[in-house]
Amino acid sequence: MALRHAVLAALLDEELSGYQLAKAFDLGVANFWHARPQQLYAELAKLEQAGLVAGREVVQEGRPNKRLFRVTDKGLAELERFAAASAKPSFVRDDLLVKVQAADHVDTATLVARLGERAAYAQTRIELFTALLENMRGSLSEQEFLRKADRVGPYLTCSRGLAFERGNREWCERTIAVLLERAGG
Repeated sequence: MALRHAVLAALLDEELSGYQLAKAFDLGVANFWHARPQQLYAELAKLEQAGLVAGREVVQEGRPNKRLFRVTDKGLAELERFAAASAKPSFVRDDLLVKVQAADHVDTATLVARLGERAAYAQTRIELFTALLENMRGSLSEQEFLRKADRVGPYLTCSRGLAFERGNREWCERTIAVLLERAGG
């Protein structure tokens, strides 16, 4: 997957400025695609040049003007082509796993501290995803929302982010317990 597809997917619901797009990536898209704001601005320019998004200038009083972007028909066709292609399997590339691989040869207390940090980060993300999902559902149960909502894609990807972070937290907690038991306390 290229950044372009993640940007196109993020623009499906509404017109967004580059700043709003960066915020959308921080809140929802970041659980499956990471990009820095500079990368997003550069990608928007490429997408506009390719005709996959259209930008328009919005004049603001007392503030700098801003550009809002929306997906074009050509952009929707590109997303359709992308969605039809086979998906490559994902893989894990994580420096914490390298550290745990070396667990028998490094300081256990330091490694446990790093695992604790990751578990705390995962917990923060769990709380964020839980709140986002509740906000998307409103007063509907999950089952009702998934059956009746206009769009379920953002909900489903956020659910995946929640499951991923729950798995991270549980693995960190288990690994901490194993390392502490092996260290005698």
